[in-house]
Amino acid sequence: MKLIQKYQQPLFFPLRKEFMGIIILITVFFLFPYLIRQLDVSAAAIDPGIISAVILAAIAILVFKALTWWLIKVIWPVFAEYSEQQFESNFRSMRTGQKVIIYLSFYLLILYAFILVLAALI
Repeated sequence: MKLIQKYQQPLFFPLRKEFMGIIILITVFFLFPYLIRQLDVSAAAIDPGIISAVILAAIAILVFKALTWWLIKVIWPVFAEYSEQQFESNFRSMRTGQKVIIYLSFYLLILYAFILVLAALI
């Protein structure tokens, strides 16, 4: 019951690494065109645009990661608590082949989900 009460409280966004990274990258995204013009006056308008695309991709990845982790905590609070506290010890006790299968399948599922979300947005 304590677990349910813990997650029924108002939504709380702790300042995690993803959110700090998002804030830093958004700041870099807006400051980059001015900074590159200060370093190289002859920089064309396309130069900041190309590198800004890389910054936008990094922002998209961090936002996707933060939102998926937040959704896991909201939808499956027990799974989120298990993954934070017990998954590591269970994962270490597995055989190497099992670890590789779990790691690759999880990574590929997240990667495909990210690609499908980006394709739907574009």
